[in-house]
Amino acid sequence: MAGMTSSARPFLNRRLAEFGTTIFAEMSALAMSTGSINLGQGFPDTDGPEEIREAAVRALRDGRGNQYPPGPGVPELRAAIAAHHKRHYGLSYDPDTEVLVTAGATEAIAAALLALLEPGDEVIALEPYYDSYAASIAMAGGTRVPVTLRPDEGGDGEGGHRRFRLDLDELRDAVTGRTRLLLLNTPHNPTGTVLTRAELTEIARIAVERDLLVVTDEVYEHLVFDDAEHVPLAGLPGMRERTVTIGSAGKTFSFTGWKVGWVTAPPALVGAVRSAKQFLTYVASGPFQYAVAEALALPDAYFEAFRADMLRKRDLLAAGLTEAGFAVFRPQGTYFITTDIRPLGESDGFAFCRALPERAGVVAIPNAVFYDHREQGAPFVRFAFCKRAEVLADAAERLRKAFAH
Repeated sequence: MAGMTSSARPFLNRRLAEFGTTIFAEMSALAMSTGSINLGQGFPDTDGPEEIREAAVRALRDGRGNQYPPGPGVPELRAAIAAHHKRHYGLSYDPDTEVLVTAGATEAIAAALLALLEPGDEVIALEPYYDSYAASIAMAGGTRVPVTLRPDEGGDGEGGHRRFRLDLDELRDAVTGRTRLLLLNTPHNPTGTVLTRAELTEIARIAVERDLLVVTDEVYEHLVFDDAEHVPLAGLPGMRERTVTIGSAGKTFSFTGWKVGWVTAPPALVGAVRSAKQFLTYVASGPFQYAVAEALALPDAYFEAFRADMLRKRDLLAAGLTEAGFAVFRPQGTYFITTDIRPLGESDGFAFCRALPERAGVVAIPNAVFYDHREQGAPFVRFAFCKRAEVLADAAERLRKAFAH
Protein backbone atom coordinates (compact mmCIF):
# COMPACT_ATOMS: atom_id res chain seq x y z
CA MET A 1 0.00 0.00 0.00
CA ALA A 2 1.28 3.46 -0.84
CA GLY A 3 2.90 5.25 2.04
CA MET A 4 3.60 2.09 4.02
CA THR A 5 7.06 0.71 4.74
CA SER A 6 8.13 -2.89 4.61
CA SER A 7 9.74 -2.72 8.03
CA ALA A 8 7.92 -4.11 11.03
CA ARG A 9 10.00 -1.96 13.34
CA PRO A 10 8.02 0.82 15.06
CA PHE A 11 8.71 4.33 13.89
CA LEU A 12 9.30 5.70 17.39
CA ASN A 13 12.68 5.11 19.02
CA ARG A 14 12.18 2.45 21.69
CA ARG A 15 13.68 4.74 24.33
CA LEU A 16 10.66 7.01 23.87
CA ALA A 17 8.05 4.30 23.36
CA GLU A 18 6.63 4.73 26.86
CA PHE A 19 6.05 8.45 26.32
CA GLY A 20 2.88 9.21 24.38
CA THR A 21 1.00 12.49 24.16
CA THR A 22 1.46 14.35 27.42
CA ILE A 23 -1.33 14.47 29.95
CA PHE A 24 -1.21 18.27 29.66
CA ALA A 25 -2.29 18.12 26.01
CA GLU A 26 -5.08 15.68 26.83
CA MET A 27 -6.43 17.71 29.72
CA SER A 28 -6.12 21.06 27.93
CA ALA A 29 -8.09 19.61 25.00
CA LEU A 30 -10.70 18.39 27.49
CA ALA A 31 -10.91 21.87 28.98
CA MET A 32 -11.52 23.34 25.54
CA SER A 33 -14.15 20.78 24.51
CA THR A 34 -16.12 21.10 27.75
CA GLY A 35 -15.66 24.81 28.42
CA SER A 36 -14.10 23.99 31.79
CA ILE A 37 -11.77 26.12 33.88
CA ASN A 38 -8.27 24.81 33.15
CA LEU A 39 -6.31 24.45 36.39
CA GLY A 40 -4.24 21.69 34.84
CA GLN A 41 -1.39 23.20 32.88
CA GLY A 42 0.85 25.65 34.74
CA PHE A 43 0.63 28.86 32.76
CA PRO A 44 -0.75 32.21 33.97
CA ASP A 45 -3.86 33.71 32.40
CA THR A 46 -2.41 37.23 32.52
CA ASP A 47 0.83 38.62 31.14
CA GLY A 48 3.72 39.80 33.26
CA PRO A 49 4.92 43.39 33.78
CA GLU A 50 3.95 45.82 31.04
CA GLU A 51 7.39 47.43 31.02
CA ILE A 52 8.97 44.05 30.26
CA ARG A 53 6.55 43.37 27.44
CA GLU A 54 7.39 46.81 26.06
CA ALA A 55 11.08 45.97 26.35
CA ALA A 56 10.49 43.03 24.02
CA VAL A 57 8.63 45.26 21.56
CA ARG A 58 11.47 47.78 21.71
CA ALA A 59 14.03 45.07 20.98
CA LEU A 60 12.00 43.89 17.98
CA ARG A 61 11.72 47.42 16.60
CA ASP A 62 15.39 48.17 17.21
CA GLY A 63 16.43 45.01 15.39
CA ARG A 64 18.00 43.40 18.46
CA GLY A 65 17.66 39.65 18.35
CA ASN A 66 15.72 39.40 15.09
CA GLN A 67 18.62 37.45 13.61
CA TYR A 68 20.51 34.63 15.29
CA PRO A 69 21.68 35.75 18.72
CA PRO A 70 25.04 34.51 20.03
CA GLY A 71 25.06 30.81 20.85
CA PRO A 72 25.59 31.25 24.61
CA GLY A 73 22.94 33.99 24.75
CA VAL A 74 23.05 37.75 24.32
CA PRO A 75 25.70 39.38 26.54
CA GLU A 76 23.13 41.62 28.26
CA LEU A 77 21.12 38.63 29.46
CA ARG A 78 24.14 36.60 30.55
CA ALA A 79 25.33 39.58 32.58
CA ALA A 80 21.85 40.00 34.08
CA ILE A 81 21.68 36.32 35.08
CA ALA A 82 25.05 36.56 36.79
CA ALA A 83 23.98 39.76 38.56
CA HIS A 84 20.72 38.10 39.66
CA HIS A 85 22.59 35.21 41.30
CA LYS A 86 24.94 37.62 43.05
CA ARG A 87 22.16 39.90 44.22
CA HIS A 88 19.79 37.25 45.57
CA TYR A 89 22.16 34.51 46.73
CA GLY A 90 25.69 35.94 46.87
CA LEU A 91 26.84 33.49 44.17
CA SER A 92 29.39 34.72 41.62
CA TYR A 93 29.32 33.48 38.03
CA ASP A 94 31.34 34.71 35.06
CA PRO A 95 28.75 35.75 32.43
CA ASP A 96 31.15 34.86 29.61
CA THR A 97 32.10 31.33 30.69
CA GLU A 98 29.62 30.19 33.34
CA VAL A 99 26.21 31.17 31.95
CA LEU A 100 24.30 29.62 29.05
CA VAL A 101 20.90 30.79 27.77
CA THR A 102 18.47 28.07 26.64
CA ALA A 103 15.04 27.70 25.06
CA GLY A 104 13.34 27.51 28.42
CA ALA A 105 14.19 25.22 31.31
CA THR A 106 12.95 22.21 29.35
CA GLU A 107 15.77 22.52 26.84
CA ALA A 108 18.24 23.17 29.64
CA ILE A 109 17.22 19.89 31.29
CA ALA A 110 17.45 17.95 28.02
CA ALA A 111 20.78 19.46 27.02
CA ALA A 112 22.29 18.87 30.46
CA LEU A 113 21.27 15.21 30.54
CA LEU A 114 22.26 14.56 26.92
CA ALA A 115 25.64 16.13 27.61
CA LEU A 116 26.46 14.55 30.94
CA LEU A 117 25.11 10.98 30.61
CA GLU A 118 26.47 7.91 28.89
CA PRO A 119 24.19 4.93 28.15
CA GLY A 120 23.72 2.94 31.32
CA ASP A 121 24.43 5.79 33.73
CA GLU A 122 21.95 5.98 36.59
CA VAL A 123 20.15 9.21 37.45
CA ILE A 124 18.46 9.63 40.81
CA ALA A 125 15.39 11.87 40.58
CA LEU A 126 12.87 12.85 43.22
CA GLU A 127 9.53 11.22 42.45
CA PRO A 128 7.01 12.57 41.51
CA TYR A 129 8.91 14.47 38.84
CA TYR A 130 8.23 16.80 35.95
CA ASP A 131 7.51 14.60 32.95
CA SER A 132 10.37 15.87 30.79
CA TYR A 133 12.90 14.48 33.27
CA ALA A 134 12.04 10.88 32.44
CA ALA A 135 11.98 11.53 28.69
CA SER A 136 15.34 13.36 28.74
CA ILE A 137 16.99 10.60 30.76
CA ALA A 138 15.62 8.06 28.28
CA MET A 139 16.87 10.03 25.26
CA ALA A 140 20.33 10.12 26.81
CA GLY A 141 20.27 6.36 27.36
CA GLY A 142 20.37 6.72 31.12
CA THR A 143 18.49 4.75 33.74
CA ARG A 144 16.23 6.68 36.09
CA VAL A 145 16.17 5.71 39.73
CA PRO A 146 13.26 7.33 41.55
CA VAL A 147 13.41 8.31 45.20
CA THR A 148 9.85 8.96 46.27
CA LEU A 149 8.73 11.98 48.27
CA ARG A 150 6.14 10.62 50.66
CA PRO A 151 3.21 12.43 52.28
CA ASP A 152 2.93 12.96 56.01
CA GLU A 153 0.86 10.07 57.27
CA GLY A 154 -2.19 10.87 59.32
CA GLY A 155 -0.98 14.11 60.79
CA ASP A 156 -0.04 17.68 60.21
CA GLY A 157 3.36 18.79 59.05
CA GLU A 158 5.22 21.94 60.01
CA GLY A 159 2.98 24.89 60.71
CA GLY A 160 -0.07 22.63 60.89
CA HIS A 161 0.06 21.67 57.23
CA ARG A 162 0.80 18.33 55.61
CA ARG A 163 3.67 18.10 53.14
CA PHE A 164 5.62 15.60 51.09
CA ARG A 165 8.98 14.67 52.58
CA LEU A 166 12.30 13.31 51.36
CA ASP A 167 13.77 10.27 53.10
CA LEU A 168 17.48 11.04 53.09
CA ASP A 169 18.37 7.47 54.00
CA GLU A 170 16.45 6.25 50.96
CA LEU A 171 18.30 8.75 48.80
CA ARG A 172 21.66 7.63 50.17
CA ASP A 173 20.79 3.96 49.63
CA ALA A 174 19.79 4.63 46.01
CA VAL A 175 23.35 5.65 45.08
CA THR A 176 25.30 2.85 43.39
CA GLY A 177 28.55 2.57 41.49
CA ARG A 178 26.57 3.38 38.33
CA THR A 179 25.07 6.61 39.64
CA ARG A 180 26.26 9.55 37.54
CA LEU A 181 24.11 12.39 38.79
CA LEU A 182 21.30 13.58 41.00
CA LEU A 183 18.42 15.45 39.35
CA LEU A 184 16.75 17.70 41.90
CA ASN A 185 13.84 20.11 41.79
CA THR A 186 13.25 22.62 44.58
CA PRO A 187 10.79 24.26 45.00
CA HIS A 188 9.31 20.96 43.90
CA ASN A 189 6.68 20.51 41.19
CA PRO A 190 4.13 18.95 41.68
CA THR A 191 4.18 18.55 45.47
CA GLY A 192 5.05 22.12 46.44
CA THR A 193 7.73 20.92 48.85
CA VAL A 194 10.76 23.18 49.38
CA LEU A 195 13.83 21.27 50.51
CA THR A 196 15.26 22.71 53.71
CA ARG A 197 18.81 23.92 54.18
CA ALA A 198 19.44 20.88 56.40
CA GLU A 199 18.12 18.49 53.74
CA LEU A 200 20.15 20.16 51.00
CA THR A 201 23.26 20.11 53.17
CA GLU A 202 22.92 16.34 53.55
CA ILE A 203 22.31 15.95 49.79
CA ALA A 204 25.48 17.98 49.18
CA ARG A 205 27.40 15.72 51.56
CA ILE A 206 26.22 12.63 49.65
CA ALA A 207 27.14 14.19 46.30
CA VAL A 208 30.63 15.09 47.49
CA GLU A 209 31.27 11.73 49.17
CA ARG A 210 30.14 9.78 46.10
CA ASP A 211 31.58 12.24 43.56
CA LEU A 212 28.23 12.83 41.85
CA LEU A 213 27.17 15.57 39.48
CA VAL A 214 23.95 17.39 40.33
CA VAL A 215 21.47 19.02 37.96
CA THR A 216 19.13 21.22 39.97
CA ASP A 217 15.94 22.70 38.54
CA GLU A 218 15.17 25.90 40.44
CA VAL A 219 12.65 27.58 38.13
CA TYR A 220 10.30 28.36 41.04
CA GLU A 221 13.06 30.04 43.06
CA HIS A 222 11.02 33.21 43.62
CA LEU A 223 7.84 31.38 44.58
CA VAL A 224 8.43 30.29 48.17
CA PHE A 225 5.83 30.90 50.87
CA ASP A 226 5.38 31.12 54.61
CA ASP A 227 8.64 30.31 56.37
CA ALA A 228 10.20 28.38 53.48
CA GLU A 229 13.55 29.51 52.10
CA HIS A 230 15.02 28.85 48.68
CA VAL A 231 18.60 27.67 49.13
CA PRO A 232 20.59 27.22 45.89
CA LEU A 233 22.43 23.92 46.11
CA ALA A 234 25.45 25.40 44.29
CA GLY A 235 26.10 27.66 47.28
CA LEU A 236 26.73 24.78 49.69
CA PRO A 237 30.23 23.45 50.45
CA GLY A 238 31.75 21.39 47.68
CA MET A 239 28.81 21.90 45.31
CA ARG A 240 29.65 24.79 43.02
CA GLU A 241 32.09 22.75 40.95
CA ARG A 242 29.69 19.83 40.46
CA THR A 243 26.29 21.55 40.10
CA VAL A 244 24.39 22.62 36.99
CA THR A 245 21.71 25.07 38.11
CA ILE A 246 18.71 25.66 35.85
CA GLY A 247 16.55 28.79 35.95
CA SER A 248 13.79 30.29 33.85
CA ALA A 249 12.07 33.59 33.19
CA GLY A 250 8.68 32.07 32.40
CA LYS A 251 7.61 31.24 35.95
CA THR A 252 8.97 34.39 37.60
CA PHE A 253 7.75 36.96 35.08
CA SER A 254 4.64 35.26 33.66
CA PHE A 255 5.84 35.11 30.06
CA THR A 256 5.91 31.34 29.64
CA GLY A 257 5.61 31.53 25.86
CA TRP A 258 8.89 33.39 25.51
CA LYS A 259 10.86 30.24 26.42
CA VAL A 260 13.90 31.87 28.00
CA GLY A 261 15.82 29.69 30.43
CA TRP A 262 19.41 29.39 31.53
CA VAL A 263 22.15 27.25 32.98
CA THR A 264 24.79 28.41 35.45
CA ALA A 265 27.76 26.15 36.21
CA PRO A 266 31.57 26.09 36.09
CA PRO A 267 33.10 26.54 32.61
CA ALA A 268 33.70 22.84 31.95
CA LEU A 269 30.10 21.91 32.78
CA VAL A 270 28.65 24.85 30.82
CA GLY A 271 30.83 23.87 27.87
CA ALA A 272 29.51 20.31 27.98
CA VAL A 273 25.88 21.44 28.13
CA ARG A 274 26.47 23.96 25.33
CA SER A 275 27.88 21.19 23.12
CA ALA A 276 24.53 19.37 23.33
CA LYS A 277 22.35 22.50 23.29
CA GLN A 278 23.84 23.80 20.03
CA PHE A 279 22.36 20.81 18.19
CA LEU A 280 18.91 21.16 19.75
CA THR A 281 17.62 24.69 19.12
CA TYR A 282 21.03 26.26 18.43
CA VAL A 283 19.56 29.60 19.56
CA ALA A 284 16.09 30.90 20.38
CA SER A 285 14.00 33.81 21.65
CA GLY A 286 16.35 36.57 20.45
CA PRO A 287 14.35 39.74 21.21
CA PHE A 288 12.91 38.22 24.38
CA GLN A 289 16.40 37.73 25.77
CA TYR A 290 16.88 41.48 25.91
CA ALA A 291 13.56 41.91 27.68
CA VAL A 292 14.36 39.23 30.26
CA ALA A 293 17.66 40.99 30.96
CA GLU A 294 15.62 44.00 32.04
CA ALA A 295 13.19 41.82 34.00
CA LEU A 296 15.95 40.29 36.11
CA ALA A 297 16.99 43.79 37.16
CA LEU A 298 13.51 44.71 38.45
CA PRO A 299 13.54 46.01 42.05
CA ASP A 300 12.94 43.76 45.04
CA ALA A 301 9.44 45.19 45.29
CA TYR A 302 8.46 43.33 42.11
CA PHE A 303 9.55 39.95 43.44
CA GLU A 304 7.88 40.60 46.81
CA ALA A 305 4.59 41.66 45.19
CA PHE A 306 4.68 38.68 42.82
CA ARG A 307 5.15 36.28 45.72
CA ALA A 308 2.45 37.96 47.81
CA ASP A 309 -0.04 37.79 44.95
CA MET A 310 0.60 34.08 44.43
CA LEU A 311 0.30 33.48 48.18
CA ARG A 312 -3.17 35.05 48.18
CA LYS A 313 -4.15 32.88 45.23
CA ARG A 314 -2.77 29.78 46.93
CA ASP A 315 -4.83 30.43 50.03
CA LEU A 316 -7.97 31.19 48.01
CA LEU A 317 -7.84 27.92 46.10
CA ALA A 318 -6.66 25.89 49.09
CA ALA A 319 -9.65 27.08 51.11
CA GLY A 320 -12.05 26.16 48.31
CA LEU A 321 -10.53 22.72 47.87
CA THR A 322 -10.68 22.08 51.61
CA GLU A 323 -14.33 23.13 51.76
CA ALA A 324 -15.09 20.83 48.83
CA GLY A 325 -13.70 17.90 50.82
CA PHE A 326 -10.23 17.40 49.34
CA ALA A 327 -7.26 16.76 51.64
CA VAL A 328 -4.92 19.62 50.75
CA PHE A 329 -1.13 19.68 50.87
CA ARG A 330 -0.59 23.40 51.24
CA PRO A 331 2.49 24.10 49.08
CA GLN A 332 5.57 25.83 50.42
CA GLY A 333 6.53 26.80 46.87
CA THR A 334 5.58 26.69 43.15
CA TYR A 335 2.08 27.58 41.94
CA PHE A 336 0.55 24.13 42.27
CA ILE A 337 -1.53 22.49 44.99
CA THR A 338 -1.51 18.72 45.38
CA THR A 339 -4.66 17.20 46.87
CA ASP A 340 -5.67 13.75 48.08
CA ILE A 341 -9.01 12.62 46.64
CA ARG A 342 -9.59 9.71 49.03
CA PRO A 343 -11.72 11.81 51.43
CA LEU A 344 -14.10 12.20 48.47
CA GLY A 345 -14.42 8.42 48.20
CA GLU A 346 -12.11 8.36 45.15
CA SER A 347 -8.76 6.65 44.66
CA ASP A 348 -7.99 6.74 40.91
CA GLY A 349 -6.61 10.14 39.93
CA PHE A 350 -6.78 9.40 36.20
CA ALA A 351 -10.46 8.48 36.28
CA PHE A 352 -11.21 11.38 38.62
CA CYS A 353 -9.51 13.97 36.38
CA ARG A 354 -11.11 12.64 33.20
CA ALA A 355 -14.55 12.88 34.81
CA LEU A 356 -13.96 16.19 36.61
CA PRO A 357 -14.84 18.49 33.67
CA GLU A 358 -18.32 16.97 33.39
CA ARG A 359 -18.82 16.76 37.15
CA ALA A 360 -17.54 20.19 38.11
CA GLY A 361 -16.43 22.15 35.04
CA VAL A 362 -12.80 22.16 36.22
CA VAL A 363 -9.67 20.51 34.82
CA ALA A 364 -6.81 19.16 36.95
CA ILE A 365 -3.85 16.80 36.45
CA PRO A 366 -3.45 13.31 37.99
CA ASN A 367 -0.16 13.20 39.85
CA ALA A 368 0.36 9.56 38.89
CA VAL A 369 1.75 10.72 35.52
CA PHE A 370 4.76 12.05 37.44
CA TYR A 371 5.57 8.68 39.02
CA ASP A 372 7.33 5.52 37.91
CA HIS A 373 5.48 3.85 40.76
CA ARG A 374 2.02 4.85 39.54
CA GLU A 375 0.33 3.34 42.60
CA GLN A 376 2.21 5.79 44.84
CA GLY A 377 0.63 8.74 43.05
CA ALA A 378 -2.78 7.23 42.31
CA PRO A 379 -4.89 9.21 44.82
CA PHE A 380 -3.22 12.59 44.27
CA VAL A 381 -4.43 15.36 41.94
CA ARG A 382 -2.71 18.67 41.13
CA PHE A 383 -4.37 22.06 40.63
CA ALA A 384 -2.62 25.21 39.34
CA PHE A 385 -3.36 28.53 41.06
CA CYS A 386 -1.48 30.88 38.68
CA LYS A 387 -4.80 32.27 37.46
CA ARG A 388 -6.82 35.42 38.10
CA ALA A 389 -8.46 35.50 41.53
CA GLU A 390 -11.96 35.58 40.05
CA VAL A 391 -11.19 32.45 38.01
CA LEU A 392 -9.93 30.65 41.11
CA ALA A 393 -13.00 31.74 43.08
CA ASP A 394 -15.25 30.41 40.30
CA ALA A 395 -13.37 27.11 40.20
CA ALA A 396 -13.54 26.77 44.00
CA GLU A 397 -17.30 27.38 43.95
CA ARG A 398 -17.79 24.78 41.20
CA LEU A 399 -15.81 22.23 43.19
CA ARG A 400 -17.76 22.98 46.37
CA LYS A 401 -21.07 22.51 44.55
CA ALA A 402 -19.88 19.24 43.02
CA PHE A 403 -18.40 17.62 46.11
CA ALA A 404 -19.28 19.38 49.38
CA HIS A 405 -22.05 17.73 51.35
